[in-house]
Amino acid sequence: MRKSGPPRGLISYIVLELLEEKPRYGYEILKEITDISGGHWEPSYGSVYPILYKFEEEGYAERIERADEPDRKYFALTDAGRDHLAEKRREVGGKARDFADVILGFYHMYVAFATDDRFDVHPEPDEWRFDAEYSGWIAEQVIRHHERDFGEFERVPDTPEEFHARQGDADAPDESDAGDDEEEPRADADGGRPEEAAADGGTGE
Repeated sequence: MRKSGPPRGLISYIVLELLEEKPRYGYEILKEITDISGGHWEPSYGSVYPILYKFEEEGYAERIERADEPDRKYFALTDAGRDHLAEKRREVGGKARDFADVILGFYHMYVAFATDDRFDVHPEPDEWRFDAEYSGWIAEQVIRHHERDFGEFERVPDTPEEFHARQGDADAPDESDAGDDEEEPRADADGGRPEEAAADGGTGE
């Protein structure tokens, strides 16, 4: 279970990848991240430029002049930046579980707002609602994207404990704990009660 928002270092990793593709300026990077996220996430303006300036100070990026756009601050990746990117790829490559915790944690909160009697939110007319219809639409979009990128979706019959054990997760929940009244309920990313599986917001650098 994560106790914070998206993994730290996510934005800086994406910035490195985008600079590796071609020189870019800050606002262009923001818009590209928004496109990658399907229009659902855009880091704050104040988060990208400090990263670019930090990369410049550390020698990972350098400013370049463009005659056709003299007023824009373009940054290009250096050789040191490419070496740093290789390190960040390994770092972020080990955080798939953290990403899943964030996604599932917020989805569980969405469902909790719709079903848990402790919450009583009132949407404005013609706005999105916390209910089964919109929950189904979210799930439908995830399945459509899965099938677009990975092929036909097949239901996974495993319990959360079985799935984690099959993947060899070192921190997999112990199935024997499920009926132990002495233990607090676990807020597992794939299971557990939705009100206990929240993930705080924030992007992290």
